[in-house]
Amino acid sequence: MPNIKSAIKRVDVIEKKTLQNNMVKSAYKTAVKKFEQAVAEGNVEEATTLFSNATKKVDQACTKGVIVKNTAARKKSNMAKKLNAMKA
Repeated sequence: MPNIKSAIKRVDVIEKKTLQNNMVKSAYKTAVKKFEQAVAEGNVEEATTLFSNATKKVDQACTKGVIVKNTAARKKSNMAKKLNAMKA
């Protein structure tokens, strides 16, 4: 444990930010899983709505710095491919 006042504060701030990051990461992973489940079931209408929600959550995670820009782009691209394959 740190002894210096500023170091103690940094530990508290890091803990709070870690919890916030975990919330954002969990939300985006859940959204992606729901989309994947809709695709697996073959439900096109539900998958379309969940795709927009999952894309939004991935973008939010990218903006918050939880995931990297290229990772977000890759995830959105893969989801779009799956959705387009379902529609075709």
